[in-house]
Amino acid sequence: MILEEISMLLQKGKAKEVKILVQNALDQGFEAKSILNEGLISGMLVIGQKFRNNEVFVPEVLVAARAMNFGLEILRPALVLQGNKSKGKALICTVQGDLHDIGKNLVKMMIEGKGIEVIDLGVDASPETVEEAIIEHKPDILCLSALLTTTMMNQKVIIKHLENKGLRNDVKIMVGGAPLTEKFAKEIGADAYAPDAATASDIALKLIEGKLYV
Repeated sequence: MILEEISMLLQKGKAKEVKILVQNALDQGFEAKSILNEGLISGMLVIGQKFRNNEVFVPEVLVAARAMNFGLEILRPALVLQGNKSKGKALICTVQGDLHDIGKNLVKMMIEGKGIEVIDLGVDASPETVEEAIIEHKPDILCLSALLTTTMMNQKVIIKHLENKGLRNDVKIMVGGAPLTEKFAKEIGADAYAPDAATASDIALKLIEGKLYV
């Protein structure tokens, strides 16, 4: 079946082939939602599970995510026409003072693989930048990344800033990064902590669906 083939090719990172097959599936009358869920997202879910089990590594995840983005280029107009809704919206950034983005980008790709829309604020994001983005985009969750012990406290600074602006209760906050721990996440007032990108995508979906009680 063509949707299974899309999933398999995505897992192998065959971006151009995925793009062609997504168009073929649309031409054959498959619903955009089915192509998304049974083709693209199902492939990324497999990659996510393999990544969690150390069966694949960062390069494989990156090429699979690239293949998914190629497919989405073709699929996105059809999804809009069919009124397909994302499962939720996430805002993601690396905090102020930190320029690391590989971990953030991995988390973004894995979350998108769950069918969640992601707005990426990039690196070195100030509390004010996050505040403005929350007001503009009204995300369900905020994902804060920090890869340095010297910048991890800026996650707390952002959370405190949102509290002062009356926005803290408008969004669930998930934190992550190499130096972080579950204990630190609780101490700074985050709703959740994710030790890796695959787990982050699972937690993001649970936060959006209200299945993770914090």
